[in-house]
Amino acid sequence: MPNTCIRVYADHEQIEQCKKDIENVKTSLARISQALSLAGNEVRLKILFLLDRESKMCPCDLSDVLAMTVPAISQHLRKLKDAGLVQANKVGQTIFYSINESNYLILNPIFKLVGHENSVTS
Repeated sequence: MPNTCIRVYADHEQIEQCKKDIENVKTSLARISQALSLAGNEVRLKILFLLDRESKMCPCDLSDVLAMTVPAISQHLRKLKDAGLVQANKVGQTIFYSINESNYLILNPIFKLVGHENSVTS
């Protein structure tokens, strides 16, 4: 069955207002979309979850926790850093990663869902 839309009357005011609304928030929507796209990868979501819980971690610790190689963890951290989701802070020879504060508004609602799937199905 083809997708069709049959309408008797188009609310042109509503359509124009919606176009303006989308234009006004397009930068925010793009940023949120990018964050959710990156967080949609299970490993990166786990990394973000751990950084949220621990506030900062180094790639070696993340490697131990997630049972992955340091280079694999570093690849994920690079993608998260390039997108501005995490920041790096070098202390001596160790680089610690943490979530950029500007992304907490995007990520906190997701983290609040973690662990609630059992209560939803019960």
